[in-house]
Amino acid sequence: MAEWSWVVYTALEVLIGVACCLGNVLVVCAVCVGIRDSLREPTFCFLVSLAVADFLVGVAAVPLAVVLDGWVSLTPDICLLLSCVVLVLTQASVLSLLAIAVDRYLRLHIPLRYKALATQRRTWLAVSVCWILSCLLGFTPLFGWHNYSSLTSDSTNTSSSSFISTPCTFLSVISLPFMVYFNFLGCVMAPLLVMMLLYIRIFWSLQGRLNESCPQAQASLLREKRLACSLALVLILFASCWIPLHLMNCLLLFHGPQAVTQGTLYTGILLSHANSAINPVVYAYRIPKIQQAYRQIWRRFLLWLNCCHGDKQVQRSIISSQANHTGTCASGGKTAP
Repeated sequence: MAEWSWVVYTALEVLIGVACCLGNVLVVCAVCVGIRDSLREPTFCFLVSLAVADFLVGVAAVPLAVVLDGWVSLTPDICLLLSCVVLVLTQASVLSLLAIAVDRYLRLHIPLRYKALATQRRTWLAVSVCWILSCLLGFTPLFGWHNYSSLTSDSTNTSSSSFISTPCTFLSVISLPFMVYFNFLGCVMAPLLVMMLLYIRIFWSLQGRLNESCPQAQASLLREKRLACSLALVLILFASCWIPLHLMNCLLLFHGPQAVTQGTLYTGILLSHANSAINPVVYAYRIPKIQQAYRQIWRRFLLWLNCCHGDKQVQRSIISSQANHTGTCASGGKTAP
């Protein structure tokens, strides 16, 4: 790839990383501070988990994507470990989305048992399970499913192979069969299909209840449907941003390196990272409670700016009044008999 193209790719990665960090910090602040008792609601707890995963994409995955492009020479073990971090964050996003879908399904289909079942303790336990599973699934290559040919330069000299530093790239240490058969089909597509079925059941049930319910109950059902639509949109965007990159991995596996150009691969990587920057915008436009929380944070920020500006004006007025008072006293002293 031409040097100028790599510069453009890196610049876009930096912009996406900054957007991921700022946007998802705002989401966490909006949910934890701006919405009262939001962390008692399982859906918002899982949204915070998703926002944390998206924030870590900006902090870790984006810089690692630039580093894991052959520009840094690392030992194979360290290169493999850094590559697995990217897989962990992707898996955390998938499992957080799955937890949100399961939560909305249970809320709708067992409303009487839902409050007793979805306690705050159990919700945070579910969040912890999501992250533990993400680590187990993402770090699977460390337990043996990796590229042996890249990790060992000489099978007869294992004592010195760990000290050899080679250019580190993601696909030099992560096996393509692992990415296609385990990560894509097992860890991404299978949960996405389950979520799709859950949302179909949710919308089918909501539409039936809206047709049968009285006008007083329709307002609550419409709010539920709007939230379900917003969360389904987050799911659709995730699939749209990540599946192209996984399809490129399939082409690389079945048709060889010539099947995907470097520029196309970089475009897929940028698209996958951009998903983490898009989610805060979706929340702002589609979820009313987060909209209100954003407005509150923005008002507080403007109020803080006004207070700081006002304090400076007060200080200036005090200084000017003291100067005027001093001048008056001095002039009065001269004219006094």
